[in-house]
Amino acid sequence: MEQLDVTKTCQILNRIMEYELAGVVRYTHYSLMVTGPYRMPIVDFMQAQAAESLLHAQKAGEIITGLDQHPEQGIAPISETHDHAIYSILQESLEHELKALGLYKDLLGVVDNASVYLEEYARTMIGQEELHVMELRKMLRDFSG
Repeated sequence: MEQLDVTKTCQILNRIMEYELAGVVRYTHYSLMVTGPYRMPIVDFMQAQAAESLLHAQKAGEIITGLDQHPEQGIAPISETHDHAIYSILQESLEHELKALGLYKDLLGVVDNASVYLEEYARTMIGQEELHVMELRKMLRDFSG
């Protein structure tokens, strides 16, 4: 078993935390901006994504403090396209989830063979993000804009 690089691990966890917090804001904003006949199920979906992003940010912060480090108070930049068509919102959500997936894969690369707990955490989060990507791709399939 390799030695855990706590500094590098916490740098990635801080980026994850900042990105997940940006997801809270992004998905909350989207839930407010959705209009049209399919508004309610998409609002429910976006609100659930916001709540889950908050839980993910909190979990990353708990791990940081568990490693005796300090979680940052920042939030990742959030782009605002002002295009609130449902298709655009779903496409932007897909891009957000793909970026989150990449961050968790980065974490796995750092903790692999150094911490069973952090490996399992990273793998679980990768699985959750992959599921979100699949869900969003299904929602975008055959979408008429």
